[in-house]
Amino acid sequence: MKAAQVAIVTGASRGIGAEIAKHLARDGYQVVVNYASNAAEADKVVQDIAAVGGKAIAVKANVADATEVAAMFDAAEKAFGKIDVLINNAGVMPSHLPTLTDTDDKAFDSMVAINIKGTFNTLRLAAKRMEQGGRIVNLSTSIVGTTLPGYSVYGATKAAVETMSQIFAKELRGRGIRVNVVAPGPVATELFLTGKTPERIEALSKMAPLERLGQPDDVAKTVSFLVGEQSGWVNGQVLRVNGGLV
Repeated sequence: MKAAQVAIVTGASRGIGAEIAKHLARDGYQVVVNYASNAAEADKVVQDIAAVGGKAIAVKANVADATEVAAMFDAAEKAFGKIDVLINNAGVMPSHLPTLTDTDDKAFDSMVAINIKGTFNTLRLAAKRMEQGGRIVNLSTSIVGTTLPGYSVYGATKAAVETMSQIFAKELRGRGIRVNVVAPGPVATELFLTGKTPERIEALSKMAPLERLGQPDDVAKTVSFLVGEQSGWVNGQVLRVNGGLV
């Protein structure tokens, strides 16, 4: 019998990350549910996966810390023996959407540390420890295309993720490891909804031709496609999942 595939999903205690973790578990993956602080929410995701017959563990790690990322990879290999898939979902964004002028040093440093350095930390280690033929999906944002005010630094960090991913895909030549990016538009998660008025949310939901907000499952299904066999010829690409917004 073929051994089950193993996936690490960062920032998987809630929102899009939690949905990705649960979707991959339904696809038959053994899942490492990474979280930064909320153990209870991560444990709930693990319990949800176990309830439908899946296997998962929760692992605390701040992806901005290379030592903690290494410990997370160690935990994955100890629990499941290998790593086949890495989903870089962990990310931060100020809920009050400051302009560049109003972005303070703390917010800037946090976004760079988590969104860029966190992705860098996991990618660098994955290159050394991931199985031949592995798959990596990094989460970006359609803000890179829409360039809406209030997202200047956040959008810049995700643009960096896209560039890093596309170059990394080429640097892994000969390893059979595919690297792709999913760039969602507005998705109805706590991260997106917090700090926005109902009027603002309604306006954003009507921007795409499909006239609705995305749901976490919309993103999870796309990630599932990119790590599956049907996307075997897709590599180094950015897939915008936004209902036609941009």
